[in-house]
Amino acid sequence: MTASKRERRAEKDRELVEKAKAGELRAFEELVNRYERKVYNIAYRITKNREEAEEVLQETFLSVYKSLKRFKGKSAFSTWLYRIAVNAALMRMRKKRVETVSLDEPLISDNGDHLRREIPDWSTPEDEIEKKRLMQVISEAIDSLPDGYKTVVLLRDGEGLSNSEVAHILKTSVPSVKAKLHRARMHLRSRLSDYFTPSRKRKERSVQM
Repeated sequence: MTASKRERRAEKDRELVEKAKAGELRAFEELVNRYERKVYNIAYRITKNREEAEEVLQETFLSVYKSLKRFKGKSAFSTWLYRIAVNAALMRMRKKRVETVSLDEPLISDNGDHLRREIPDWSTPEDEIEKKRLMQVISEAIDSLPDGYKTVVLLRDGEGLSNSEVAHILKTSVPSVKAKLHRARMHLRSRLSDYFTPSRKRKERSVQM
């Protein structure tokens, strides 16, 4: 999203928020329509469970509805909304967690684009199998990320937010966001390198033959 589009969206959000504060239900419904898919996507990527994501979605907008009059607009509405959604999703994960994941283990992250990208399908059945396998590898690796790293990557790369916006949502510093993002991306590169190496070697052998 370009800066101009982001600014127009933020301005429209401000208008809708003011109308919703004044009691216009349609304005609040439009805010829900504008963001429910993004909130669900964030919740699902964190919880990896559709039912949990639906619960987070409902909890988020219920909380927003109850707290909207206290929203002062010091940050963008979307930033405030994402913070509520992330907190709700992480709270559910903490309640369910049985064991923690160590950063000493290989970790990777996901930019999320492949989950939403729609492109013409010119692939062969073998390509489709390989694509599904890659998505599975990425998905499993995402699940291994600790919450702090996983959430930073989802917001930064998946939702296209800036480092400062992510820092504001997570109530941390920009350097902390950059450090976590860098380490997560390095793990991604490492794991994907391990995944592609065997196929690359097979291609090299076939050329030599």
